[in-house]
Amino acid sequence: MGIFGGLQAEQYDRQYTDGYLLRRLGDYLAKHRRRVLIISVMVILYAVLGSVIPVVIAAGVDALSTQAPDSTVWFILGALFAVGVIDYGIYWVRRRMTARVVAEVVSDLRKDAFAAAIERDLSFYDENKSGKIVSRITSDTQELTNVLVIGTDLISQVLDFLILFVVLLTREWRLTLILAGAMPIVFGLTILLRHFARIVTRQGTRAMAAVNDNIQESVSGISVAKNYRQEAGIYHDFTKVNTQSYTINIRRGFVLATVFPTLNAVSGFIIGALLYIGGTYVIAGVIGAGAWYLFIQGVDRFWFPVINLSGFWSQLQAGLSAIERIFALVDAENTIKQTANLPAPETMHGEIKFENVVFEYSNGERVLDNFNLHIQPGESIAFVGHTGAGKSTIAKAVARFYEFQGGQLYIDGQDIRTFDLPSYRSKLGIVPQQPFLFSGTIRDNIRYARPAATDAEIEAIANSVGNGEWLETLPDGLDSDVGERGARLSMGQRQLVSLLRVLVQKPAIFILDEATASIDPFTETQIQEALDLILKRSTSILIAHRLSTVRSADRIIVLKNGGIIEQGSHEELMQGHGHYAELYNTYFRHQSLDYVENARKYAETQEMERAGSV
Repeated sequence: MGIFGGLQAEQYDRQYTDGYLLRRLGDYLAKHRRRVLIISVMVILYAVLGSVIPVVIAAGVDALSTQAPDSTVWFILGALFAVGVIDYGIYWVRRRMTARVVAEVVSDLRKDAFAAAIERDLSFYDENKSGKIVSRITSDTQELTNVLVIGTDLISQVLDFLILFVVLLTREWRLTLILAGAMPIVFGLTILLRHFARIVTRQGTRAMAAVNDNIQESVSGISVAKNYRQEAGIYHDFTKVNTQSYTINIRRGFVLATVFPTLNAVSGFIIGALLYIGGTYVIAGVIGAGAWYLFIQGVDRFWFPVINLSGFWSQLQAGLSAIERIFALVDAENTIKQTANLPAPETMHGEIKFENVVFEYSNGERVLDNFNLHIQPGESIAFVGHTGAGKSTIAKAVARFYEFQGGQLYIDGQDIRTFDLPSYRSKLGIVPQQPFLFSGTIRDNIRYARPAATDAEIEAIANSVGNGEWLETLPDGLDSDVGERGARLSMGQRQLVSLLRVLVQKPAIFILDEATASIDPFTETQIQEALDLILKRSTSILIAHRLSTVRSADRIIVLKNGGIIEQGSHEELMQGHGHYAELYNTYFRHQSLDYVENARKYAETQEMERAGSV
């Protein structure tokens, strides 16, 4: 695993050169050209004034050594004070404007990262944990702040370096050449340390992403953890990833903390050598005391940007590693490939036709093999079969959530790959097996599918099911808060709200992956009533788990190993005594009224026999 091991890159991660990352970051800065120009001017002025200070001090030393008039000394002191005040003012303006630009660039980058995240296919989220994606949008974008702030300091330090080098060269070229000869040693160490800094900072961001992912998953599943008394278990899991992050960040801190001491140690030897040589020059009368003092001050101020430039690399690498992860998310490619972007017909009939469709998941598992099916407009199809038969895969292919690898899929006679996806999906109404509700009221969640729907429309749709009796059990009716993910509602109520959300949308194609959880008879009646309203208006694909849903379909498709083995109505399939009959006896028979009535009579008979024996 090595000193920097322990965390793997995501499948969509990429490695970019520093130059490419900085150029791409420059595109975001280009939107703020005016402010960036002002900041650049401030940086130049700040660097020039910083270089002037040792020159003014040296002039003062020369004035004192030559016993110049007091007025000259006071003038030099006044000039030094003025330079200091102006220097501070420029620094304040630069920092203030930099903070504004940085905040806006971070905001833009975060928007792009979030937009990229919501544009990714569902298969992307099957393979990558959402917590780590969240970390890229939040924590990693924040790292950009360091890069931009450091960037302005970096430019200032480079200018300081160049100006002071010219000043030192004009004052004492021999000592300056000795100083220049030592520079390759410093830059060589910088390059070496940069390599290790990039590795540890990249691992550090991955470790933080793992911690964020663990926290999100634990908090989301806290009710399950408490139900199974696994609080200690999830704490142990968190401790494990947190310790991993701690260990990696200790290594990161060790590498980054090595930068400045190493460079300072090297610079100490070089400055000591220059002071000794310069002192011998003063004693020998080769240079004056003022020139030597200027050189000492100059070397100190000259070496400061050199050390900072080297030290900045470690911080810069942390920021670049974070930006690299953000751009990797932005650049990740979708598996869904559209051949055109034609708008969906305004009036879609909902005819669906599979022709020799082949579907495989990313692991190479083939689910559909030359699958053929023709669904007429307005027809409702119930898919039944064992787990893995291909029911959900067919629905996901119609919803265009996943890419199929072969064959053709037509909607109203048009290749599904030619539709503009947002336009096409606006014609779909989908209710997943685990209905998801957003924080807010029931009214808000019903309106989610069509934000322009009026309150009157929402109320009419809500009351169209059981005359709105289901709302009487809620504290505030349509204005009842559903809680996070709909936690304040029962599973049946959540599914009912999801169905009403589809009714508001009036889709051409309806897809229902029915929940398997048991619900009370009253709610099931309400759900079936809402379902019947949708079935009258749409072509429907039903992944059925309840007998009432199966029987409400126009046609039942029995799947096995990704192929159709039987199809027909409930009565026809039962008479065939085939696979559907087996499924019925396994999954559906206990839901029938006859079964319930017979079970009740059997229980009563058993009770009477026990009473008679007593």
